[in-house]
Amino acid sequence: MFLGEYRHQIDAKNRLRVPAKLKSELGDKFVITKGSNGCLFVFNSRMMENLYSKLQNVPISDVQAQRSIRMLFSAASEAENDDQGRFLLPQNLKAFAGISKNVVIIGAGTHLEIWSEENWDKYNSYDNFDAVLSELGKFGV
Repeated sequence: MFLGEYRHQIDAKNRLRVPAKLKSELGDKFVITKGSNGCLFVFNSRMMENLYSKLQNVPISDVQAQRSIRMLFSAASEAENDDQGRFLLPQNLKAFAGISKNVVIIGAGTHLEIWSEENWDKYNSYDNFDAVLSELGKFGV
């Protein structure tokens, strides 16, 4: 399970370090793709296989679902850590997320998310945490 919030910086070669607490769960090879709300999703191999397996059952005639699948997978990039625990963040994904230097990596349970620091701080500024938390009631939490 992925938990926590980690603030880092991208180096001059567009490399980003995986937080030490997340390395074992993420593994050496993983997938980065466009996410919701302007962030990037990062899936370990197990979660990516699980997602792929579920999406194989989507009918090719379901035009809306196929569009979502195309968008998710066409933007995806396989990544792996170098000897120093860094990975290359592709330019197209960096641009999509509005990342320049400072990033926030968050654990989102089943996956990681990479946000520009500015976008995360804006998204994460809420006045009433109870109202946000109450949304989980829809899922029996």
